[in-house]
Amino acid sequence: MSVLTKVALGDVVPSRRLGGSIYPLLTPGSVGASAGFLGAMKLAPGEFIAAHYHPHSEEFIFIAEGEVLLTAGGEELRLSRTEAAMVPKFTPHRIQNDGGEPALVVFQMAPLAPSPAEGHVEVEPAPNPDATPPSVGS
Repeated sequence: MSVLTKVALGDVVPSRRLGGSIYPLLTPGSVGASAGFLGAMKLAPGEFIAAHYHPHSEEFIFIAEGEVLLTAGGEELRLSRTEAAMVPKFTPHRIQNDGGEPALVVFQMAPLAPSPAEGHVEVEPAPNPDATPPSVGS
C-alpha cells in the first residue's frame, strides 16, 4: 500500500448544505487522516458559507482564487488571492463571496472533532438544509 494518496477536487461530491460548494478532500475517510482534514470551497459571486463555529478545531483559510469577506467574532476581514487567516475554536464565522469573480478557498481543520457530527455548530440557518452535510469520515 502506498503512503501517498491523491484526491482531486473533481473526484469529490461537494456539499451545498451550508452554501457554496464544500469539498472534503484529505479526510479520515479518504486518506486516513488522524490530526485534521483539508478541503476546498467554491463560492460563486453572491454565495456564502453560513455562520457556524467549531468547538474542537481551528480553521485555517487560504484564498487560492478570487476574494471573500470573512466575518468572525464580530470582525470583518477581506481576503484576496494568496492571503490566509485563522479562525480560533468556538469563534462563529461566515465566508461570503461579495465580489464579481468566483472564489476558490482552501481550508484545513485541526485537530479533528471526536466525530464528524461534533465538528461544527450552526449559528445561521443553512441555505440548503436538506442537502447532505460534508462527509469527512471517521
